[in-house]
Amino acid sequence: MIKLGGTRVPMREQDPRERIKNFKSVPLGYNEEEVIKEAQRCIQCKGLPCETECPINMKILEMIREIANGNFKKAFFLVKEDNPIPAITGRVCPQESQCEGACPLSKRGHGINIGKLEAFVADWARKNKIKEEFHIKEKEEKVAVIGSGPAGISCAVDLRKFGFQVTMFEALHKAGGVLQYGIPAFRLPTEVVDYEIQYLNDIGVDIKLNFFVGQNIKFDELRREFDSIFIATGAGAPMFMNIPGENLKGVYSANEFLIRVNLMKAYKFLDYDTPIICSGTIGIIGAGNVAMDAARCALRLGVERVYVLYRRTKKESPARAEEIQHALEEGIILKELVAPKRLIGDGDGWLKETELYEMELGEPDKSGRPRPIKIEGSEFKIKVNTIVEALGSMPNRLFLSRTPELEVNKWGQINVDLNLRTNIEGVYAGGDAIRGNATVILALGDGRKAAESIRNYIRNKSRRNLDL
Repeated sequence: MIKLGGTRVPMREQDPRERIKNFKSVPLGYNEEEVIKEAQRCIQCKGLPCETECPINMKILEMIREIANGNFKKAFFLVKEDNPIPAITGRVCPQESQCEGACPLSKRGHGINIGKLEAFVADWARKNKIKEEFHIKEKEEKVAVIGSGPAGISCAVDLRKFGFQVTMFEALHKAGGVLQYGIPAFRLPTEVVDYEIQYLNDIGVDIKLNFFVGQNIKFDELRREFDSIFIATGAGAPMFMNIPGENLKGVYSANEFLIRVNLMKAYKFLDYDTPIICSGTIGIIGAGNVAMDAARCALRLGVERVYVLYRRTKKESPARAEEIQHALEEGIILKELVAPKRLIGDGDGWLKETELYEMELGEPDKSGRPRPIKIEGSEFKIKVNTIVEALGSMPNRLFLSRTPELEVNKWGQINVDLNLRTNIEGVYAGGDAIRGNATVILALGDGRKAAESIRNYIRNKSRRNLDL
């Protein structure tokens, strides 16, 4: 029996004193009794606000209804109609600003815990070996997908469901893009990512790893070989502060730091020899999700003190509220209203301290947040052994430098129209390659939209050929 409203069922989590010693998942997940109880809170809105605010318009209401009635298998299949990686999005999506944020119960306290319900049914299906059966009507047309992150995954899956022959090109040795290298295991377990990526193989996507388009094969050759191309190369190029001392030893971009920790397994330091300098006191520049990930990784690697250095305040932080809460619970120190002026080294070229400005908040800028303004004469120093710059990232310059015919904006993001078409016929793009720093779910939405555009393009192209 469905019981509408009520108090949110709390999520069990690892104790902060224990979890800082390991990289295991912090949320422990709902059990069957808890997930049903949480789903039964849903008031089943007629306006479908949660689905409207979902970038891929998942059948959220139906999923919740089936969970509330204990029909986990049906709930899983409903989710998979629109989302190829629900165990991932259920863990990392900013539900509080999308589906959950639109839930009327959010206005009374806590909306339905949609992400945790989604992750539950995906995990339940994995544990019970529940998989979809594919009935694909094969077509001869071929589509190349460059990049295997969220946008590439959703585009490739939908194109296969349409029947096209899909080849995915990934420059790294593992598929998954930012899902593999950018998100720590305590937030997104590696076994979950690997299992969800296996879905690409199950549906018949041909994945070519260690394959860099522009080097292993020229872009023009790819265009001649395939009927259409989707570019999902992500945003792997880090942004820097451009202040004195950035070339000192002990200074990382968040991209490099997280790649070493996650993809190169520095967090399994007993089994892997990946070098990473991380001891004493560390400063993380920025306060987004990536900054919180880097800070929490550093803590687990044995750093004595972790500062998150942010030029605004906690209120303006772009990180998820859950990630900030977890970081603070773990003992990370958020220093608000500060910004680095310079990094200072010792005689051997190693970082030893950073000089900071105190900041104050002014009028709102383009982001809608108050503009941080440095206070002249307010400089002070703190001792740090390592700095990680988590300032955001830009699209992959290596790929773009080998495709000069592709139009980009001043930030290096690929220009596309409303249908995600680039200036080159038959070539589409999405995800971080066009947005800079997108969420996983927004990238999935781009992939789905591009797949539909590519299907229409190939259909129209076939009609034109028949008319010749």
